[in-house]
Amino acid sequence: PQFKGGGRVFGPVPRDYSFKLNKKVKDLARRSALTYKAKDNSIAIIENFNFDAPKTAQYIKLLSSLSFTDKKTLLVLPENDKNIVLSGRNIKNAKITTAAQLSTYDVMNAEQLILVEGSIEKIDHLLK
Repeated sequence: PQFKGGGRVFGPVPRDYSFKLNKKVKDLARRSALTYKAKDNSIAIIENFNFDAPKTAQYIKLLSSLSFTDKKTLLVLPENDKNIVLSGRNIKNAKITTAAQLSTYDVMNAEQLILVEGSIEKIDHLLK
C-alpha cells in the first residue's frame, strides 16, 4: 500500500451472516412454538375489540383484567389496528403484532400470548 501514513492490506470487510431458511421449516417452527404455548396454558383468547382513541390506560386496563400486568405479553390482532398499536407500544413488556407478521421468536419470547378471535382463523390459514 502506497498511501501517506501507510495503509491496511487486508482491512475489515462487511459480511452478511444471514442464511436462508425454507418456508416450510419456518412454518413448522411457528406451529411448534404455538403448540408449546398451548400445552403450557400460556394462550388467552379474547373477543374482538377496538379502542376509540389511542390511550395507554385502556390497554393497561385490558391487561389488568386478564391479570397479565407484570408478564411479558404478545397480543396478536387479525389486522393492523392503529389505535390498539399506539395504545400498547409504550408498555415495556407488551408487544403487538398481526397474525400475518407473527414470528417464532415473538411467540417464544412472550410469557403470555393473547389471541383476538379473528386472528385464530388467520393463523390457521397461514399455517396450512
